[in-house]
Amino acid sequence: MGQPSTGKLAANVGEIAREARVRAGLTQADVAERVGLATEVYGRLERGRMLPSVPSLRRLCIALRTPSDTFLGLNTGEVATWVAESSPPEYEEVPELRRLMRTLRKLDAGQLKLIGLVAAALQKR
Repeated sequence: MGQPSTGKLAANVGEIAREARVRAGLTQADVAERVGLATEVYGRLERGRMLPSVPSLRRLCIALRTPSDTFLGLNTGEVATWVAESSPPEYEEVPELRRLMRTLRKLDAGQLKLIGLVAAALQKR
């Protein structure tokens, strides 16, 4: 049995990742953050220009709730039990909130305090 070329495998991983990400309503930045990759690196992965390391592939499988066999083109039709498990609550947040949280993590304490005051004022409206 022949093995797929690295290029074909990278293209398959990228295509499956993109389809799963879109189906989940996530941005590339969302998935990159969950997998622990820079957004630019994740983008290269989706375009089929690179293969993830084994640890990154595992995190990608978890983040996109897709079995590794699917990424590797070895789909047996069986769904692994971990795929059916519920995702952590932060994965269910709306995209706008995920993007806001990424931005907030970059702010210093004073900036966060100011944002908190603005949010509290908006909440009272």
